[in-house]
Amino acid sequence: MLPTPRSLLTALSIPAHRRAWLQGCWELTKPEITFQVTLSALAGYLMGTPDALDGWRLAGTLLGTALTAAGVGTLNHYLERDYDAAMRRTAQRPLPSGRVSAATARYLGMLLVFAGIGLLCPVANALTAALAILTVLLYLYVYTPLKRRTPYNTLIGTVPGALPALGGWAAATGNLALGGWTLFAILAAWQMPHFLSLAWMYRKDYERARYQMLPVVEPDGRATAFQTLAFTALLLPLGMGPFFAGVAGPVYLAGALLLGLYFLRPALAFYRTRHVQDARRVLLASIVYIPVWTGLIVLDWLLR
Repeated sequence: MLPTPRSLLTALSIPAHRRAWLQGCWELTKPEITFQVTLSALAGYLMGTPDALDGWRLAGTLLGTALTAAGVGTLNHYLERDYDAAMRRTAQRPLPSGRVSAATARYLGMLLVFAGIGLLCPVANALTAALAILTVLLYLYVYTPLKRRTPYNTLIGTVPGALPALGGWAAATGNLALGGWTLFAILAAWQMPHFLSLAWMYRKDYERARYQMLPVVEPDGRATAFQTLAFTALLLPLGMGPFFAGVAGPVYLAGALLLGLYFLRPALAFYRTRHVQDARRVLLASIVYIPVWTGLIVLDWLLR
């Protein structure tokens, strides 16, 4: 079992108040989301690499992507700190709870973003760095404010959420060819059931914080359940897209089909019932989807 950041800090005999601060800084980076974003960049890089890997470029791409994603997550905490305080689910986050100051979050986020983009430009290429910059701008200055203005924010947010996969492809190939766009489409479609199920589970919280999420605007849940099912079903053909674009083989094709069917089952149940338990199953399936999908790409690459 891997040690947690908290257990490592305890083992180092760091004072309790300093441990709480360091743990808070770690939480600001949204490590689970950063991990998934980095996996999507790995998927894109491998899809764009038909032959031998450039290990240093791959490592730099993944590190730069992770640093940028961590910085975006930290700055998102900073921008939404007052709204997080109004939600039970997020009230104990580092900024609302007072474990980390707003100024620390702002400077830490900026440092991480600049470090990530500064690494991507020389190690990968300028196109990958440009995509990372676009991701930062769209996530922080388009998607984040739109969450309080329109229920279409989730759909708009799929663009910055899917760009890291395209960035991984660009790091390997230096272009934005069809293979990269198939990955972008998969990640964009995946985000809709992921975030809609989460929004349905915590719709009361979002309402308290005055977020214009779809389950808040249309509380009967019909549109939420329909869109969850529609985008999950769309993942079936989109998931097979890399094979038909010629950048993945039959092992990937078979696995992507089975993975898509696995994801579709809880989405169908949620569409029929609109129960919180079924929404949670959709969310859990979406969390499983990206690591398994990336594993399929790794396996397919190894078998080429």
